[in-house]
Order: sequence, then structure tokens, then C-alpha cells
Amino acid sequence: MASLLHNFWATPRFGLSPDYKPQCIARIACLASRDSTFLSSDSVIVNGVSSIEEKEKSSPIVDVKNGHLAPAIKEKSKEDIQNKLETLWDDGYGTQTVKDYLEIGLEIVKPDGGPPRWFTPISAGPPLENSPLLLFLPGMDGTGMGLVLHEKALGKVFQVWCLHIPVYDRTPFDELVKFVGRTVRMKHASSPNKPIYLVGDSFGGCLALAVAAHNPEIDLILILANPATSFDRIQLQPLLPLLKSLPDEFHVTVPYLLSFIMGDPLKMAMVNIDSMLPPGQIIQRLSGNLTDLLAHLYGLADIIPKETLLWKLKLLRSASSYSNSRLHAVNAEVLVIASGKDNMLPSENEAQRLKNSLRNCTVRYFKDNGHTILLENGVNLLSIIKATSKYRRSKRHDYVMDFLPPSKSEFKNTIKDNSWYFNFTGPVMLSTMENGKIVRGLAGVPREGPVLLVGYHMLMGLEIVPLVHEYLIQMKILLRGIAHPTLFTQLVESRPNATSFVDMLKLYGAAPVTASNFFKLLATKSHVLLYPGGAREALHRKGEEYKVIWPDQQEFIRMAAKFGATIVPFGVVGEDDIAQLVLDYDDLKSIPILGDRIRSENEKAARSGFTVRGGMDGEIANQMLYIPGLLPKIPGRFYFLFGKPIHTKGRQDLVKDREKARELYLQVKSEVQNNMNYLLKKREEDPYRNVIDRTVYRAFSATSDDVPTFDF
Repeated sequence: MASLLHNFWATPRFGLSPDYKPQCIARIACLASRDSTFLSSDSVIVNGVSSIEEKEKSSPIVDVKNGHLAPAIKEKSKEDIQNKLETLWDDGYGTQTVKDYLEIGLEIVKPDGGPPRWFTPISAGPPLENSPLLLFLPGMDGTGMGLVLHEKALGKVFQVWCLHIPVYDRTPFDELVKFVGRTVRMKHASSPNKPIYLVGDSFGGCLALAVAAHNPEIDLILILANPATSFDRIQLQPLLPLLKSLPDEFHVTVPYLLSFIMGDPLKMAMVNIDSMLPPGQIIQRLSGNLTDLLAHLYGLADIIPKETLLWKLKLLRSASSYSNSRLHAVNAEVLVIASGKDNMLPSENEAQRLKNSLRNCTVRYFKDNGHTILLENGVNLLSIIKATSKYRRSKRHDYVMDFLPPSKSEFKNTIKDNSWYFNFTGPVMLSTMENGKIVRGLAGVPREGPVLLVGYHMLMGLEIVPLVHEYLIQMKILLRGIAHPTLFTQLVESRPNATSFVDMLKLYGAAPVTASNFFKLLATKSHVLLYPGGAREALHRKGEEYKVIWPDQQEFIRMAAKFGATIVPFGVVGEDDIAQLVLDYDDLKSIPILGDRIRSENEKAARSGFTVRGGMDGEIANQMLYIPGLLPKIPGRFYFLFGKPIHTKGRQDLVKDREKARELYLQVKSEVQNNMNYLLKKREEDPYRNVIDRTVYRAFSATSDDVPTFDF
């Protein structure tokens, strides 16, 4: 098992034990192996605040080998600090589990007479250069170990500090607010242009809101996981008075029973199990994990003894009242993560209440998770932050410079969630070499950026997921799409579920289509996906299938030439093999109520400034957003053909001469149409165009990755 050891930095507060002295505090988890390390650090007080910055510069390390202690000093070198993450980086999700939470929790709750303090998990870091600070505010347990599943991933892109409230500490809520507030102001003073993240779990959610209310001038981003602001409506309210009268010898059963009410043991046990394994292996591993987990739950009685539990319930009541009375003063950006099966609190309804009460609040629902959502499988906190565009390093989110590429675990989840779609569409990827030869795969697409893929936008963007997936699989390069700006607003969030198509687009690097974003993507030598036809092409009318609907402006040619980008025109067909368009905009606008609603929503978007073709005339300017009526078909197949690369490096004439830019623009447009015409003709020769034929082939073929297609 990986070393999960933590460095504690004590910080002063009112009401310290008279016997307490700053001291070297070393904590080590109950390790399965003997080859591990842990941190040990003296608390240094400067002007009433712990010198945490000094700890970041140098921390004593103790290596445990063969039962002997070997002291060493480890300093954070410049080589340890990365500037960026690689695509499909290892985020460590699943390498630490609830078992680790319980083992380490039993170690760090041992009384030491000390106050609440911050600590950084060893597995969390070192972060990227210029990473923002993330303060984790724990739930009722107070251990600060609630991020154990997420600390490796978060530690790559945040400076992670976790709050530990000792088990016998009795600091009142208002003092905890002051304590966290002092830390926030201290860090803001040292980095005034960076946001500070407060991740509050249950009780910690109340604490985060209270701190934000007291510091409205500081740029805070709050992430609240089932916040306990609804404690007055707790579903176990009638049982709370019984806890006082319960004999001490029976208290050991209370935390044990609460663990089943608060969380889903099955989801906790599934954290480190690959869901794509054969069912027999999943059941075997799940059984072993459950047995192991249940054996460790006895320790909850030590993490939350009876006196502490009663104190924490009083603290929760005051925290809920305190934070609710100050919601009006919260200026922070807020993301609420709510569970649909929270048996402790009415979190789903509370999330909606907070959304209506706070100025800037986004919600994500996880309908199958319990109260302890951060300890359950299927919830990756960093993925949620990325997919909701909440990660930033400065005062405003930059879709290019603040983007974090997808990790291995995120990509694996995407494959799992969309495997049925890949099987249904069976995408065929063809590309054109420099000599004009068409080959299977993407060998004809240049690897060196910047590369600009320009093509046809199929109905409802049906081609996007297979395209980005295949590009990442074959090229090992993330294709950055630029999309309609409405997709990045609250206008598309009618029911913000845990995962959505729009969130997936953001997770994989989609950015609003603006000149600034286009400029930055090309400047950073990205591979960029551009649809000149935009929403008008993707929401085309009946009879317009495979018709290129582009504007007259050729600005993307001049921008590509400015950076010497390679333009690759591509065509794609297959929408008519998946569904039939039965109700287009012309049909829907004539339907009472529905037509009025479509017009109203588009007018609302226009008033908000989310228009792409402003100032344009003609058909391309008619970009009405709506959901067309589709009739599914027995799936056929998607075909992509990437044309011969067009090099603009050294073509400064394209930047200065609009006529030459227009000539190249028309050439690209023509090649996109010709590619589609070729595919429409050749697909008739594909013996595996139908999903049934492909399924039969896969069943009897030793290798089913590339189902054959037509000759080319």
C-alpha cells in the first residue's frame, strides 16, 4: 500500500490547553508494507500564525526500512515542479480507499492536547507551478482525511491544506470561522490575484459559507459536498435525544450504524475495482473489499467517541444556523455537489435552495450516492471541478491557459460510459497522405502543431465523441474543439446531473468560439477542431443533410496563416444511418407553446450576449438553437475522411491578401464537400455498414478493434 502519511502544522487559537506546547508531531498510518515514509515537523509560530511557508521549503523525512529509522532531508527542487500536465496523466484515483481513511484516522485522532491545525497529505503534490490554494474543511469526523480518494489528483493542481480538528477539541463554531478566515486572509495577502478554494464536506460546507460571508472582498471558490445547512431538517432528528441516554458500552455500535446510513458501503468498496473487468472478478474483489472495510469500521467509535459525537451535533446545529443567516453576504463562486440517496440530510432539495439563495451557484446532482459522497466510487472531485469550468489560477477563468487535460481514469470512464455509442457507430477513420494516397487511420494527419481540422458538423454534433476519442487513441493528442458560447452558460442547465454531454465537452477541452480563444489555441500549438457552419449546420433543416453551410468570411484562414498552422479539411457521414430528422426548426416553430418557448430561449441567449454570427447576413446568421425531433434507426456507421494537409507556414500573403485567403477558404470548403461525396459513394460498398453485421464479426473475430470496411 502506498505511503499515506501526513505532516501536521499546529496553529494557535483561543482556549489552548495550558499543557499544550508546539511540538514535533509524527503520524504514520497502519501500513500493509514496511517500506514507507512519513513527515515530521516542528511547529514554528511567527506573529501568531504557523509558518507554513517554511514547511513547504524544507521538511524532515524519515524513511522506515526494516524496522529502522533513517533520517534524511528532502527539499522541493525546481525539477519537481511541472509547468503542465500531459494528456492522459495518472491522477491516482483508486489507489487510496476508505480503508486508508479509517487506518490513518485511527492514528491521527490520538489526543495530543493541540488545537485545530492544517496539514498537507504527502501524496498531494508537488503541484503545478502557480497552482492555487485549496483548503479542505472536514465533516463531522474532523480528521481532515475526507479527501483521501482525491488528494493525489488534487495535489497535482492545487496546494492542498486539510483542516484537522482533534477529537477532544471543543472550539466553538465562530472561533473555527475566525481560524479559517485568518488563514484565508494570510494567503490572499501573499497572492492577491489567485483564487482560494474552500472544499467543505457536510459540516465543512457550513464553515466554508460562513468564512465566505465574512470575507466578501476575497476571491473565493466554494465547493460544497452535501453541506449541512439543512441540519434543522435532518431525517434522524427524532433519534438524536436517544444518543445522550445510550450507555457508554453501547456507543461502539452508533458510529458503525451511522456509517451505513451516511454512505453506501458497496460504492465505497468499489473505489479500486475496475468496472470493465469480467463480472466474476468484480464480485470476487468486491467481496474481499467489503470484508476488509467492515472489519475496519469498528475504529469509528474511536474517531467519534460519545462525548465528541454529542458535541459535534451541537456544533452542527449552531453551524447550520450561523451560515444560513449569512447567505446574503456570500459573494463567492459556489459549486454544490448533492447526493440523491443522502439518508442523513435532504441534500438534493437543499442544493436547489442554495442555488436560489446564492448569487453565483452551480449544482451537480449524483442520484445514486449517499451522504459521504467524497468517499464513494464514481465521484472524482477534480473531474467535477474541471467539467464545471471552476478551475482557474487567476481572477477570471481562461478556457485555454487554465485547461487541465483529461487523466487516464477520466478517459477510462468516458470509454465505459460511451462504449455502446462507439459500438453502434463503428467509426471508420481515413486520412490522406502527402502523396494523395488514402489510408486507414490518421497517419495522414500531421502530429506537429498547430493543426486546424476544419469540417462538416453533423446533425446534433453526433460525430464529436467518436472523433475526439479516435484522435486521442490513435494520435495520443487531445483535439481541442471550439463550441457555441451558449453551452458554457447556465442557460443549458435545466437539470444539472452528475454527467452531461456539455460537461464532457468541457472536460475534453472545448472552449467558447471567440477570436481570443482561437488565437491562444493556435499560439500554444494545439490541435484545434473548427466547424465554420456552427449551429446552423449542426441543426440543419430537412433535406440539408451533408450540405456545407458556411459563412462568406474567411477569417480562420488568415488566423491559421498567422501561426503557420496546417489545415486539414475533413468530411464525415453517417447521421442518416443513426436517425431520421422528422421535426426541424420550421416544424417546431409552428407548434403552439413549443415554438414560443424556442423563440423565447433564443432571445434570452441573444440578450445575454451569447451570439456567434452577430452582424452577419444570410442563411448562416439564422442560428436558432433548439432540439430537433429525431426517429432512431437501426445503427449504420460513421465514416471520416481527412483530406490532404494544407500548409500555411510561410504564407504571410494569406494574412495580408484577403483575396488569396478567400481562394484558399473556398478550396477548403470544396474539399470538405468532396470528401463527403466520396464517403457517401464508397459506404455502399461496406459489407459491415450495419451494426448487426459488425456485431457478428466481433463475435467470431480474434481481434475486433478494427472491423473491415470498403476498399479504398
